[in-house]
Amino acid sequence: MDCRRIKGHYSFAFALALAFTPAAFAQTTNTDNSSTSQPTTASASTTTNQSGKKMKVLGTVTKRDADTITVRDTSGADTIVALNDKTSVKTKGGFLHGGKNYAVTNIVRGLILEVEGRTDSSGQLVADKIRFNDSDLRVAQTVESRVNPVESRVGNAENKISQVEENAQRLSGQIDELAAVSNAARGGAVAAQQTAEAAVNGVNLTNDRISALDEFEPQQIIAVNFKTGSAVLTPDDKAKLDDIATKAQSAKGFMIEVTGYTDSTGNVNQNRVLSQRRADAVVRYLVEDHQVPLRRIITPFGYGESNAVADNHSREGRAQNRRVEVKMLVNKGLLQTAPDMTPKTVSSNQQ
Repeated sequence: MDCRRIKGHYSFAFALALAFTPAAFAQTTNTDNSSTSQPTTASASTTTNQSGKKMKVLGTVTKRDADTITVRDTSGADTIVALNDKTSVKTKGGFLHGGKNYAVTNIVRGLILEVEGRTDSSGQLVADKIRFNDSDLRVAQTVESRVNPVESRVGNAENKISQVEENAQRLSGQIDELAAVSNAARGGAVAAQQTAEAAVNGVNLTNDRISALDEFEPQQIIAVNFKTGSAVLTPDDKAKLDDIATKAQSAKGFMIEVTGYTDSTGNVNQNRVLSQRRADAVVRYLVEDHQVPLRRIITPFGYGESNAVADNHSREGRAQNRRVEVKMLVNKGLLQTAPDMTPKTVSSNQQ
């Protein structure tokens, strides 16, 4: 059935992403200037760890929830890691090995990282520090941006596909029954034929809807603009975000895409950092002030001064380019109307 094919595509895509993690994992551990001693790993299936015991885990993120992540090490053991406001999330290296700070929302599946923390009373590892390479983060974000929408669409499609299967079975029985009646009367044959055509047409339309679950359509697009060098939201900016957040949460199968930009003033690398800060500020407002689930937000990304919408040589143009674009996307399959499988009424003249 189409559901199994969709799940197969998703499983293959995510497995392909994880297939590249051993080499990246080796690169991460080679470039880290910290101690080379073998870390102690904690398994998700282990529940007898003492509370407060120090633990260190190296591995790849295989699952991301609101407050926890699942990390799989090279031996295949999974560790559930709890995140909180005190968790330090940074890249390795940098000036005096300080690294770059990130929000916990930047941790995505496929990211190779190192976790240090202590176990709680249930044996779960509570993260104090999380470290990773900036290059590994960009690779994981690229993979997640493709895998996450597919996963969401598969979940939304499961109930609809079940209903389609039930309708198809019911209509199949009706077609067989009407085919038998058609042997006795021409009117029954015409009715059976029309029912069969309606069933085939309904199944075809349903397949089209299922195929459309791989596509999203923008329902609303807004631009939040910033002052030069700033990543602070103004009251007018928050009002725009309030509106799109309210509409998104009343929609079905929605996703929110957040991308940050700058004008051409300043250093290219600094502009990339600034654009990422602007995108993160928008995501934080949507999550903290409107409780938009993280799974509904595509990983925010800062494009720096690229993709300008206006001329950077004018003051007005630069003001338009200092922006964050927020798009509310809705699944195209859910926008389509349900197929009508009711056969047409047969007139007496046609009989």
